[in-house]
Amino acid sequence: MTYLQALVIALVQGVTELFPVSSLGHSVLIPAWIGGSWQTMVTQSSEQSSESSFYLAYIVALHCATALALAWFFRADWIRIIRGFFRSLPRSVRESMQDRRLRLAVADKDERLAWMIIFATIPVGLTGVLLEHTFRVLFAKPTAAAVFLFINGLILLGAEALRRSALRRKPAVAAAGRPAQAFAPAGTAETAAAGAPGHAVAQGYPAARLYDSPGGPGAPTSGAGRPASHRKPASGRDVADIEEAEESDTRLARLSYADGVLIGASQILALLAGISRSGVTMAGGLLRGLDHEDAARFAFLLATPVILAAGVLKIPSLFGEAGAHIHGQVIVGVIVCGIAAYLSVRFLVRWFQTRTLTPFAIYCLIFGGISIIHFF
Repeated sequence: MTYLQALVIALVQGVTELFPVSSLGHSVLIPAWIGGSWQTMVTQSSEQSSESSFYLAYIVALHCATALALAWFFRADWIRIIRGFFRSLPRSVRESMQDRRLRLAVADKDERLAWMIIFATIPVGLTGVLLEHTFRVLFAKPTAAAVFLFINGLILLGAEALRRSALRRKPAVAAAGRPAQAFAPAGTAETAAAGAPGHAVAQGYPAARLYDSPGGPGAPTSGAGRPASHRKPASGRDVADIEEAEESDTRLARLSYADGVLIGASQILALLAGISRSGVTMAGGLLRGLDHEDAARFAFLLATPVILAAGVLKIPSLFGEAGAHIHGQVIVGVIVCGIAAYLSVRFLVRWFQTRTLTPFAIYCLIFGGISIIHFF
């Protein structure tokens, strides 16, 4: 692998892992389009005996760089979520032992979101461990990647169409006398009736609770109407962005655990080269009633432990035969990929505050369609 190849693949990986256009599909298709020694890398990595593939070892290193960039960008959020888990864990163990059955003691949005992320990553984690090699050998080929990239575009378009249809139906449902799905803000009469502040049952999601948001009743507010905060900006995000993230987590915590698992399980499709992890996860979130901003945030939070675990699991290959002659390329690639991934997530978080998946769907349909014609 030359340094030019390492640089191009790192840049592609850093951008396409988080954009809903499939990093694995692009890591197969772009070398195949270039041809020559580039295509040989992909061919070698999709063979049965590919444990010594330097290309796979390199991709593993780039996955770790992407996960670290995600973790760094969302570090303020992950600190809250991890603290929530360790607050909830002892109480959950105590109550489970007392009742002699599994119980989760969840008191706030961070605790609930922590458990939801754990449950949502189990399906893709197990499937990846058991079937990743099979999926790669069978489908990590240019023709298959082109077909799945085209399908990825259809999935994104379909999710957008179904969401628009659901939004159009809501006024009609309300007009017919059936209340549209809504969530009462924390601190309302429903909350008081539940007997504990911030623990009302959320309408539309059975057994999900409402949790106090940073802007809930009684919270100090700034002159602009936002909650007052003395926190310093983190990872290039200003205080307003961090507060919006907490408000998003409040909404995500209203999902049922079953919905969270269904959204997380959609990541299994991303084992197919050409299907985007963030794309199908966002599509799943939209279909479960999330808006684009919350669906994107949940997708990035779910992706972080999955991508990191996949990288760490195979990182020993970098110190074996596969990585013996690419240590310099790995260093360059990790730096480039990490910077590209950081800039990508920063861009996408803002993009999905006001925009949709449609442009990415169109790109996948065009590039996938052209690639199908080329490689068939």
